[in-house]
Amino acid sequence: MILEIKEISKSYGTKQALKSFSAKLENGVYGLLGANGAGKSTLMRILCSLQKSDTGEVLCDGESIAIMQERYYDRLGYLPQKLGYYPDFTVWDYLQYIARLKGIAETELHSEIEKVLQVVNLTNEITTKMKKLSGGMRQRVGIAQALLHNPQILILDEPTAGLDPLERGSLRDFLGEFGQGRIILYSTHIVSDIEHTAEHLLIMKEGNLIYSGEREAVLRSLEGKVWECHVDAEQAEHLKQQYCVCNTRTEKSGIIVRLVADEPPCAQAEAAGHTLEDVYFYMLYKGEKA
Repeated sequence: MILEIKEISKSYGTKQALKSFSAKLENGVYGLLGANGAGKSTLMRILCSLQKSDTGEVLCDGESIAIMQERYYDRLGYLPQKLGYYPDFTVWDYLQYIARLKGIAETELHSEIEKVLQVVNLTNEITTKMKKLSGGMRQRVGIAQALLHNPQILILDEPTAGLDPLERGSLRDFLGEFGQGRIILYSTHIVSDIEHTAEHLLIMKEGNLIYSGEREAVLRSLEGKVWECHVDAEQAEHLKQQYCVCNTRTEKSGIIVRLVADEPPCAQAEAAGHTLEDVYFYMLYKGEKA
């Protein structure tokens, strides 16, 4: 399956949320990285036909999703950033309601719901009302409803919001397995959520796609270019003005500045192993369009 995004633009008044965004997604797990306000949610709503773009189109296997409509929706699972629900519905009521909206046959409804409840580990909460759930549990219900009907395209907007570290790890493991033979696109501004799950990365800045490619390829691009410099406050400020600084931390003996540079940036620089977070900061710092 191929999902092709062709020259999508979207504005809200004078603010341009997406600027000629183009990408091609094939089977696999894609991590969509960007700061809050980068345009991630707008892109996802357009991919789910919940919003219309000002220009451009989205194609599924070469056919416009605007023409496919129900045939496209049948392949789609979506978790919005804010899940809508009836507060007095139980978990089972809610999933049953969504299953019927998705056209799941009555003969398959119970088994489908039980299956997704097992995935998100909520089988003991089926009689709990939605309004009584914690934020993390409610997010797990949202993930469960997105998985109903075994979608071939799964779009998740900030799926780990409200999840504890154990739940986040479980979700990452599941997505890695579920992504075989499917397209999974999930957005986050937390780099660790996708570091060991997404084979492919899309990095956004202010509505632009500034990187699209394989995770390992972009990681290799920073080999030998990440440094940690043990400096004083004045030197730290100078480095911040001259280089892409990924982070700083203060210790009793001074300030450690972690940055990206082709050569050692100062006498106190020591080579450091590079991470996806370093790549992310560097891409945002460069801001160059891919």
